[in-house]
Amino acid sequence: MASTSVSRVMPASPERVWELIGGFHALPDWLPYIPESTMLDGGRVRRLVNPDGGVIVERLLSFNEAERCYTYAIVEGPFPVTGYLSTLRVYPVPGAAEVVWSGRFTPTTGSDDAAVELFTTIYRDGLDALHDLLAG
Repeated sequence: MASTSVSRVMPASPERVWELIGGFHALPDWLPYIPESTMLDGGRVRRLVNPDGGVIVERLLSFNEAERCYTYAIVEGPFPVTGYLSTLRVYPVPGAAEVVWSGRFTPTTGSDDAAVELFTTIYRDGLDALHDLLAG
């Protein structure tokens, strides 16, 4: 099993950051890679579409408003991995918030390094976009 984690300090309060990213279907509000999210199964599943038209289906596994985090699994997607679990979490830091996006997965093709690089890039680019949005 491979894993990766990316963190970024945001120029906003933890409450403001969580307000923006804490909804399971909020990815289109801040993540350019995902312009569309459709709720399924009473909101516990999201069907995402990337700019190339690729479909990613994810299931919410846990959600904790007080700790500002949620964990989800990829049920279907174009990625060369299986057993994908990811957590998005917001931590308070002095005068700001730190967002940590982490995941673990088992590559189905290629090397662990290639899969780690893929998700590290997605997480890093996503948190950079969130930072830019909050810095406005």
